This record gives sequence, C-alpha cells and structure tokens, in this order.
Amino acid sequence: MSVRKWMFAGALLLAAGVSSLGFAQKPGLKFNPDKKFKIVQFTDLHVKWQDPRSDIAFERMNQVLDDEKPDLVIFTGDIIYSKPALENMRNVLKTVSDRKIPFSIVFGNHDNEQGATKEELLKVAESLPYSLTADEVPEISGVGNYALTVRSSDGKKDAFVLYCIDSNTYSTIKGVKGYDYIKRDQIDWYCKKSAEFTRNNGGEPVPSLAFFHIALPEFNQAASDENAQLYGIRREKACAPALNSGLFTAIKENGDVMGVFVGHDHDDDYAVCWHDVLLAYGRFTGGPTEYIHLPNGARIIELNEGARTFKTWIRTKAGVEQLTTYPDSFVKE
Repeated sequence: MSVRKWMFAGALLLAAGVSSLGFAQKPGLKFNPDKKFKIVQFTDLHVKWQDPRSDIAFERMNQVLDDEKPDLVIFTGDIIYSKPALENMRNVLKTVSDRKIPFSIVFGNHDNEQGATKEELLKVAESLPYSLTADEVPEISGVGNYALTVRSSDGKKDAFVLYCIDSNTYSTIKGVKGYDYIKRDQIDWYCKKSAEFTRNNGGEPVPSLAFFHIALPEFNQAASDENAQLYGIRREKACAPALNSGLFTAIKENGDVMGVFVGHDHDDDYAVCWHDVLLAYGRFTGGPTEYIHLPNGARIIELNEGARTFKTWIRTKAGVEQLTTYPDSFVKE
C-alpha cells in the first residue's frame, strides 16, 4: 500500500473511532413544519451519585420528557452535587442523550466543586451523542459560552438564536462578597455574535433567548416593581451578583433577546417582564439533596417561527402550571 493510501485509510479509521466515541457530527436544530420549536429547561438537579434522594430527579426528567417530547433540552447548571464527578455528569446527561434528544448545558456554581474542573466536565458533555454543548470562545471568561441557532422550517436561514453563557461562580473581587457576574469579555462576545446575526438577517435582529445559571440583578428590580406583571412563585430574593456588569443593558441595546432563563434560587419559578424582556426562572428539577419547598419539575418554552412571541409554562408531576404567552400575558392592565 502506498504511503498516501495508508494515510487515507488511517484517517478513515480515526474518523470512525472518533464517531464511535460519541464525537459524531452535532445535530442541527430546526423549526418543525408547524413552525413550532419546544425547549425543556432542567435546572438545579443537584444529583448525588447513587443517592436514593436523587431518584425523584431522574423520575421527573423522564416524566417531563415523556409528556412534552421536546426538540431541545437545556440544563441551566448545578447538575451534579457529588463525586465521582465525571461519571455522575455522564449518567445525568445520558437521561436525555439515550432518548436521542439534542441537549446543551451551562454550568452552575456547584458543578466544579465535585472533584473535576469545568473543562473536564465540558468534555464529558461534548462526548455524548446529541450534545450541542460547546466552548465557542475558550479565550474569554467562563467555560461553555456558545450560541445555538435554530434554522427556519424550510432550512433557509437562522430563525432563532439561543445564547448559552457561563455565569461563573463566586466573586473574586476583594471586599465584594457573594456570587460572580458575567464578565465584560463575555458580554462583548455576545454583542459581537448578535451584530453578526443581525447583519446576516438584513439588519433585523434575530429573535433570541439567553440561558445561564445565576440571575441578573434586574430580577430583583423587576420582581419588586409594583407595575410589573409577575407570574409564578417568589419565595426568596434572587441571589444575584452584588455588582451589575451590564448584560441586561447590552441585551436592550442589541434588541434581539426576548427572554432570559436562569436557575440557582430553588424556591423561585416566576416569570416577570422588565423593559420588554422576560426574566424567568426554571422550576427546580432535583430532589432533597438540597433545599426544596416546591414540587420538582421543569420550565417549558415553545417558540414560534417568524414571530417575537413564545409560550412558557411549568410542568410538574401534577401537570401544567403558569401557562403564559410573551409578551401578551405580561402587559399589566
């Protein structure tokens, strides 16, 4: 066999081996023929390895997936809560991957406290079939900042953008306690991506949503404003960063993101509109490995192709709660 043929054969074998390990081509996202696209948000599973208290988390995930049959699942952080971290993460994500449902993750403040780094956990997520998880810009702050596009039902253009952002962990600034914030270079990346999508869309912002773990300071502003229409449960103040790094302002300037979806605060599942942007919590999905006072469940988001509107609701074992439509449900009469 010639050297050239040997190298070509070796390349084919390598490609086959990579595919068998789960690094197959990432699935594409596309609006359905009825111009709908459904997302399930699981958040704060806090799964402990082989702990019976986490059984209800798996039960709820499976029940929600059976009931909703989503096009995409997004995990918004605090997925695992014990060692062995890599095995634990893989086991949780396989709940979705084994069903051949595309999924993605962002990290919470506890995921990298279980004996593995975010980089190591990211590799596990990326390796599974149907994973869309990525680290699009490893040179900026955080691990796992990336944008997912949903193609139009005819496949001709990017009809929707989903920004997945690492909200980091704890403040590293002397004298500033509490949780960290989304950094300036992450916001700059979002602005650059937004401008690129807008330019490619003939100057019109592409409808978008953003997903991360820790709420923005604006959640507290909106939830305490007597003129804001709030749906859902608010049993605790948002544990947001003490410092406001300006992501919400950038969202308003860019005019693309219609809603921000977070987790982190287990006793909140509300949605409230603030300056025409929906700020929403997912429903805590985990079991009693952490504080929990609400029946566990998930948030569902149903997008409409070509329209700046969407429906969202909470799904629990008991059924559907808090069905709302953005923006109509949030206009206070």
